[in-house]
Amino acid sequence: MKEYRLTDWLPTTKKEMELRGWDELDVILFSGDAYIDHPAFGAAVIGRILESEGLRVAIVPQPNWRDDLRDFRKLGKPRLFFGVSAGAMDSMINHYTANKRLRSDDAYTPDSRPGMRPDRPSVVYSNILKEIYPDTPIVLGGIEASLRRVTHYDYWDDELKRSILFDSKADMLVYGMGEQPLREIVRRLRDGQTISEMKDVKQISYIEPSFLKEEKDIELFSHEECLSDKLKQAKNFKIVEEQSNMAKASRIVQKAGDKYAVINPPYPPMTEKEIDTSFDLPYTRLPHPKYKGKTIPAFEMIKFSVNMHRGCFGGCAFCTISAHQGKFVASRSKESILNEVKQITEMPDFKGYLSDLGGPSANMYRMKGKDLSICEKCRRPSCIHPRICKNLNTDHSALIDIYRSVDALPGIKKSFVGSGIRYDVLLHRSNDEEINKVTDEYTHELIKNHVSGRLKVAPEHTSDTVLNYMRKPSFEQFYDFKRVFDKVNADYGMKQQIIPYFISSHPGCDEVDMAELAVKTKPLGFNLEQVQDFTPSPMTLATEIYYTGYHPYTLEKVYTPKTKDQKLAQRKYFFWYNNDYKPDIVKSLRRLNREDLLTKLYPAGTGSNGGNKQKSYNPNFGKRKK
Repeated sequence: MKEYRLTDWLPTTKKEMELRGWDELDVILFSGDAYIDHPAFGAAVIGRILESEGLRVAIVPQPNWRDDLRDFRKLGKPRLFFGVSAGAMDSMINHYTANKRLRSDDAYTPDSRPGMRPDRPSVVYSNILKEIYPDTPIVLGGIEASLRRVTHYDYWDDELKRSILFDSKADMLVYGMGEQPLREIVRRLRDGQTISEMKDVKQISYIEPSFLKEEKDIELFSHEECLSDKLKQAKNFKIVEEQSNMAKASRIVQKAGDKYAVINPPYPPMTEKEIDTSFDLPYTRLPHPKYKGKTIPAFEMIKFSVNMHRGCFGGCAFCTISAHQGKFVASRSKESILNEVKQITEMPDFKGYLSDLGGPSANMYRMKGKDLSICEKCRRPSCIHPRICKNLNTDHSALIDIYRSVDALPGIKKSFVGSGIRYDVLLHRSNDEEINKVTDEYTHELIKNHVSGRLKVAPEHTSDTVLNYMRKPSFEQFYDFKRVFDKVNADYGMKQQIIPYFISSHPGCDEVDMAELAVKTKPLGFNLEQVQDFTPSPMTLATEIYYTGYHPYTLEKVYTPKTKDQKLAQRKYFFWYNNDYKPDIVKSLRRLNREDLLTKLYPAGTGSNGGNKQKSYNPNFGKRKK
């Protein structure tokens, strides 16, 4: 076990600066999260990237924005710029349930203490810094800012908001994964450029008082046009999503008032060497010593896990991953992954069990187009919906090799896959029979050796119509996968479970769809635990449908439940087996003239004892995080 000193973490106080012999900082990062020096947490990654460029960097985690603002003054003024991030999770989803009720805990705060960050820290922190240090540039980053780089719908205020750059008053926004643009920004700062002069750095956004449109630029409908016409907002979204997921994207421009938000195209996916460099930086992999004796749930969840890649080509309508990380997968080398596993085995409380060898989706490691020239022309936001692209290489052999190599390391008793599995990719039949054999081998390896009793999968719904809006495969594929799962378990005498995720109140879903979900999942014997009510988050297809009422790609009108009563009417079907919900379900199905569904749910009759008293409503409803 390695012994760490306080100076092994980036400084968070003046005293820690002095221990390093520093009297000035180049960059100060403000984060809405506690400081955990681990590659799963954005502030640590950015801090280490800047440090590797030779800069003196400090982090101010969860500054107090309510008092005399001493946390914003204590380290003084940086030589280059302030970096601001709301944290590893959108603050509004962190703070509120789908019903806009305030949560009582915060997984990214010591001892889950709530109230340690404001709503929308990206705006609050930036405004405070601009007030105190008006001449020091501010660079915004993180998922909260990334998803608000153009006009977007805000579910919590129920209004359309302009680019976050306007309200935050920041000088620049770095969207997506920030390593590549930040290295370029640092290089240019060394060459004497200022932040305001860096107009052509990829993957940034900024505000301009005027704009000269170039040939390949795309100008969106203005913020004001979107306010007056929801159809224009829907049309804008299609452009933004397509350009965010293209190998060779265009620059996007949007006017708001008398100024323009300019969004430069993203960098290409990181190479293996680039992503290895990011993950191989000298992280302690531990929370800062200031939190000694306190528990940070988000850290506890990932402390013995390894993220093997970034990006997701699923393109799910409700998910923000592709909007932030993109659809192209960037994978680490086997050597980098094994080195991180070895670090974990040296942690004092490690008992030999890795909780996750995964990524945004666990079984996308090293997958990309067979012919990249085809990918360069592609506009599809998903490589696997409505069907798996023939150009996608679905070879799982590299994953099998990683799993077996990890399990062979000294100190490893078992490695599990805790990230979600895309079973549609496992069930896909390639034209290459060797690939199919490897896929079957992977499926067998996964179920037999890497499930910790419960395997998470995400069918999300049972209705093909709703699933099509979600960009998810037919529920028939879930049945197919469950048969495979059950057979492998039977062959080895195991009693493992599949834990499916489901969503209610998604755009395109009505009450009958939810009643049919209850009927279809009942014979499977599930007591549905992993469920959530749809929460509109910026820059997702589902949110645009929710707000505008139109599908951005077809411009058809789509029903979406919005009121509290409409949402509760759908949610209750998750808990059909609970007698507290039964009377309302009976009444609703009779109103809908669906006695057929009523009979299937309660074949013993609709009396008070028709439900299962031994099963109960899940108190953690709505706490599933994307």
